[in-house]
Amino acid sequence: MSIPTSPGPTDPAATTPAQDSPAASVGGGDVVRAVVKEVPDKVSTDGLETKFDERWTAEGTFAFDRTKTRAEIYSIDTPPPTVSGSLHVGHVFSYTHTDVVARYKRMQGREVFYPMGWDDNGLPTERRVQNYFGVRCDPSLPYTEGFEPPHQGTDGKNVKPADQIPVSRRNFIELCERLTADDERTFEELWRRLGLSVDWAQTYQTIGDSSRATAQRAFLRNLARGEAYQAEAPGLWDITFQTAVAQAELEARDYPGHYHRVAFHQSDGEPVYIETTRPELIPAVVALIAHPDDERYQHLFGTTVTSPLFGVEVPVVAHHMAEPDKGAGIAMCCTFGDLTDVQWWRELQLPTRSIIGRDGRVTGDLPEWIAGGPGAELFETEVAGKTTFSARKAIVDALTASGDMPSAPVATQRKANFYEKGDKPLEIVTSRQWYIRNGGRDQGLREELLARGKELDFHPDFMRVRYENWVGGLNGDWLISRQRFFGVAIPLWYPIDASGEVDYAHPIAPAEEVLPVDPTSQAPAGYTEDQRGQAGGFVGDADVMDTWATSSLTPQIVGGWERDNDLFERVYPMDLRPQGQDIIRTWLFSTVVRSHLENKVLPWKNATISGWILDPDRKKMSKSKGNVVTPMDLLVEHGSDAVRYWAASARLGTDAAFEVGQMKIGRRLAIKVLNASKFALSFGGGAGSEIALDPAAVTVSLDRSMLAGLGGVVEQATAALEAYDHTRALEVTETFFWTFCDDYLELVKDRAYGAGADSADLTPETTSARTSLAIALDTMLRLLAPYLPFATEEVWSWWREGSVHRAAWPVAEPLRVAGGDADPADLAAAGHALAALRKVKSEAKASMRTPIVAAALAVPAGSLAAVETAVEDIKAAGRVTGPLDLVAAAEGQGDQAVQGGMVVTSSELGEAPPRNKG
Repeated sequence: MSIPTSPGPTDPAATTPAQDSPAASVGGGDVVRAVVKEVPDKVSTDGLETKFDERWTAEGTFAFDRTKTRAEIYSIDTPPPTVSGSLHVGHVFSYTHTDVVARYKRMQGREVFYPMGWDDNGLPTERRVQNYFGVRCDPSLPYTEGFEPPHQGTDGKNVKPADQIPVSRRNFIELCERLTADDERTFEELWRRLGLSVDWAQTYQTIGDSSRATAQRAFLRNLARGEAYQAEAPGLWDITFQTAVAQAELEARDYPGHYHRVAFHQSDGEPVYIETTRPELIPAVVALIAHPDDERYQHLFGTTVTSPLFGVEVPVVAHHMAEPDKGAGIAMCCTFGDLTDVQWWRELQLPTRSIIGRDGRVTGDLPEWIAGGPGAELFETEVAGKTTFSARKAIVDALTASGDMPSAPVATQRKANFYEKGDKPLEIVTSRQWYIRNGGRDQGLREELLARGKELDFHPDFMRVRYENWVGGLNGDWLISRQRFFGVAIPLWYPIDASGEVDYAHPIAPAEEVLPVDPTSQAPAGYTEDQRGQAGGFVGDADVMDTWATSSLTPQIVGGWERDNDLFERVYPMDLRPQGQDIIRTWLFSTVVRSHLENKVLPWKNATISGWILDPDRKKMSKSKGNVVTPMDLLVEHGSDAVRYWAASARLGTDAAFEVGQMKIGRRLAIKVLNASKFALSFGGGAGSEIALDPAAVTVSLDRSMLAGLGGVVEQATAALEAYDHTRALEVTETFFWTFCDDYLELVKDRAYGAGADSADLTPETTSARTSLAIALDTMLRLLAPYLPFATEEVWSWWREGSVHRAAWPVAEPLRVAGGDADPADLAAAGHALAALRKVKSEAKASMRTPIVAAALAVPAGSLAAVETAVEDIKAAGRVTGPLDLVAAAEGQGDQAVQGGMVVTSSELGEAPPRNKG
């Protein structure tokens, strides 16, 4: 049919007002009219971060209102980043995910408790201080008043350990505090630029007084209940950092070594060959062990053999952990070469013959089991006091000379345990350490902690198995003591008896009200400082707690446990723990342990687990690998909204590639939000003009179709965010936004202009377009606000009061009502029709301003009614000045994947208007 060029009657259905609904509920807003304040002539994302950070701070936009009830509050156990130099892009990635949740919940009407902590104790900080200031801690030295370090880290080079000067423990800790304070300021500056909606009044340090008091209080209560205990036992030891290492801090790495085929000797002189990568531990052998079903060694079980070189008699025993298909199938058990040795030693009740000390060297004293034997001289002259490497060479040379190693060593790659921050294999040494029970040796507690894991909602759910596998695979309790300096002190002293012996079995604990305490510089109640180290006096525990022993209490620390009970009752248990996948075994599990033992509840209801950032080679980005990207440069170059867009485009639990291209897309989106909003707000006459948001004014079918589609987007985005799927919410919102810009804005702009921007006598059709634009803009700004906080806040400030981040989250029902019975697909059909008309101009290499004098458009039958209804808008947008004939497309005439199957079958172009040279 032929469509007249002059305006004709609109579809009666289009003039039917939407169903009555309270105007105040449009999209979840609370106003029906707004006044444009000022729209800039030129829009830009530059400078928005500083502008709005200052405004949010001044107006307290994200300040926590602690008068709200627990039911009204959404509390987040924010990860305290490790303060050891710089953040990397992986932090920006995961913290953005959390901020999206915080902003969404706040707009949902929840009062969001969103604190920030700084994890500033532990080895990373000590290492940085050593390198930065050129010092190392020597607890035997006295304190130096006014000490200034020899370096300030200004040359960009680390100071070698050999060049680091020793300082007292107190001086060292002061330098730690000084450097972390500088780092924390830098971190906060970056977080603010990224737009984290943190309440900066709610911050803490894991080494601060309140954190130390909390950690010490929890430890003392663990001790009182029998959950904390000390034991003299073999444990993993890092010889570089001179500290014990917990199971959760292990990292198995390939390490080059050699298999050595070595002969032990039966009573009749016959050899029994074993294969070992650590021949230097032959002086520490306590047994040979084979699998109970291994036929080769049945005749040896219950007998003894003697060790080569040293002639020490050891038993041959059976254990199911022996591996018949590995090496010779029979292994020497030493105290201690690896964790299997520890298990065999414990379960088979073998003797202890340790020779490796805390310094990683062989003991300098001749062991009693070697004294008087054939290898005593060898041990004293070639092995004692040597590093394991040098001792190995001496033992191998002696074995070769004696004929006990008949073949050359064979090179191999073996798995060795490393401390996650160390660069040398761990040794196993016997020492007195503190432990907290975590189910590793208590099946009942293990089952309770597994049950806690089932109560917790993991996002994504498949991360749950990592928790369960870790808890199920524990083989020991949690080692929490560390032989370091900058950390939370073990809050105990030990009495010294009259003979000068330290009584570790009866520790002296402080009262909770005096916490925090430092036993190395404070005397316990009832003693004076001059009794330190004296018979009848005391000694303070010199160890500090593992950093996880403090971090495992972050909900209690920030929530004010036993310090601010009113706050604690309002925020605990918390709603959300966001964190990385690699610390499920440490931070997540240890926090569950402490909360279960102390509070008998889960510490939070939900755990969101972020994936890793991968470099272009698909390797995880980390400081240790040296492949990280400094985030501040990215924020400056691309803009914070752009970087947030890239981060939010990755789903929880999924590794994501570092892609600058995604940031460029995000920047384009942010700029488009500014430009499209400026355009949508330009129809009313500029500053001072009134904009209607009353859905009753939406009468045109195309406008209602758009709002109906937007209602569906709100439903989908809300459901996705409720399920902690921020990526899906962004996808559906962004897709609609571009359709809105590319199709709807183009289709309605002529109708929205109407008789002119300043006209007070608007047609219902023009009013419908302007109102729909305003409602859509109002809704989309709120949908995009958690992702693009700066661009959306900028637009909001042009025409609305307050902050978009304190506005109500949009709801679908009012949009559905405004849309009436309109089909959301109608907008897409109209957009396809416009695209088909524009394609004609593109193929003719004509300007889009070129008029179409006449055209015929073939439309699939299913879209024909929608195109007919919107034809006036289609003609205006396509510059059709003459008739536009719409015909039903024949079967197979158009490609549904291209312009919805619509094809211009004939057309006549007019003369393009002259270029405006002004």
